[in-house]
Amino acid sequence: MRREFKLPDVGEGLTEAEIVRWLVKPGDTVKVHQEFVEIETAKSIVALPMPWDGVVAELMADEGQTVDVGVAIIAIDTGEGGADAAPSESGADAAPSERIAALADDMVPRPPAEGAVEPGAHGSPAPKEERQAVLVGYGVKTGAAKRRPRKASTPAPAASPSSAPSPQTAVPATPASTTGSPSARPQAAPSGAGAASGGTAEPGAVPSAARLAVLAKPPVRKLAKDLGVDLTTVKGTGPHGSITRDDLRAASEAPPEAAPAVQAADQPREERIPVKGVRKMTAQAMVASAFTAPHVTEFLQVDVTETMEAVKRLKAMPDFQDVKVSPLLLVAKAVLTAARRYPMINSAWTGEEIVVKHYVNLGIAAATPRGLIVPNIKDAHTRSLPDLAKALNQLAETARSGRTQPAEMAGGTFTITNVGVFGVDTGTPIINPGESAILAFGLVREMPWVVDGELAVRKVTTLALSFDHRLIDGELGSLFLRDVGAMLEDPLRMLAWS
Repeated sequence: MRREFKLPDVGEGLTEAEIVRWLVKPGDTVKVHQEFVEIETAKSIVALPMPWDGVVAELMADEGQTVDVGVAIIAIDTGEGGADAAPSESGADAAPSERIAALADDMVPRPPAEGAVEPGAHGSPAPKEERQAVLVGYGVKTGAAKRRPRKASTPAPAASPSSAPSPQTAVPATPASTTGSPSARPQAAPSGAGAASGGTAEPGAVPSAARLAVLAKPPVRKLAKDLGVDLTTVKGTGPHGSITRDDLRAASEAPPEAAPAVQAADQPREERIPVKGVRKMTAQAMVASAFTAPHVTEFLQVDVTETMEAVKRLKAMPDFQDVKVSPLLLVAKAVLTAARRYPMINSAWTGEEIVVKHYVNLGIAAATPRGLIVPNIKDAHTRSLPDLAKALNQLAETARSGRTQPAEMAGGTFTITNVGVFGVDTGTPIINPGESAILAFGLVREMPWVVDGELAVRKVTTLALSFDHRLIDGELGSLFLRDVGAMLEDPLRMLAWS
């Protein structure tokens, strides 16, 4: 019996997902609960488990393809009988050995038919009879191999305008551009490298018409080749504008002009990246926040010399032997302590009311290859300092590996963004939707600082607090930022105010 697995909604009403990586291939035996594919939603990468035992009959979507929820992505032969069992390619009454042979034959790549479309190349799979099942879900790409430009002694046959690719943009193969024999494809024009070498050409190459039109005697052309001068760039002073030896020497001794950057032959001038996944969700959230909540940002420079010393001492303690301790740990602790002193900073605006939250789900902005995500530590206000350090470590490792789940990014109440790790002093962060404030922690650098009336070299950072002015006024925002800075100047205040 053939069963088709349809893409489910993996959380929070998402309508589509991208196939990131197949973990099985046609012909593989799969078991219940075995992970068979990784998909990327607008929030995270999720591995889907198999609901049946059986044999993979077909992968119905390509890696990199975006699929709507409810669309079938894989077919499984469960080996069950029944009236609704789909007949195999070799007949409904075929023997098991014949069905296995048919599956094995399907796993052998076959050359595509003339004009076949590469699976997934234009947003849809190839016709079923042209699908090629190969290792780990990577489809054989029609025309994927690139040929080096050929240099021929005779001009190439002209190609039709519809099939000639742009000289600057790589164009994927289409039925219109892949038909015909290789000899019918447009030949590469002489490259700019040949002109830069002063008229030298590869054996068999056709000299350009511009170079042949230059008036110069054979000995002069030989000298141009030796000096590496392009004859087409030299203004002749001889009879009828011909180029002389003196013209070549003057051109070779002249200071080189700034030449424009040469575009690599195999590199397009532009690249278009589809807006999807985390990038799409981030863009929507940031636009909604920026144009909904009236942002105010305040800045504070802080002497964090004592905080940096406290970090060194924490690293030496047995309770922190198995975790990475960074200044971000004490910044997080200071934020949690200040939020307890000023609960309104940890609230949300609904339009009809202000929801003051007496718990802190502390979000930490994390830059990943998939884009910016903000997982949060649930009930961070209840954690001890060692537990908070472990949670920060786990959060960072999960984000870097792309395994952050949607539930881990939901329900945040306050966010910290550590821009200092990028060598940046500060910024004006945008509030995460559903929250009312965000703190940017800048680079810690040595700076001259006045201590007890004398100039000293201290470790200084800049804090930036953006907050929603609908519910947090300037006084509240300033008091919160001041207290966070005070605790980082003297970490003992965290203990006193906790």
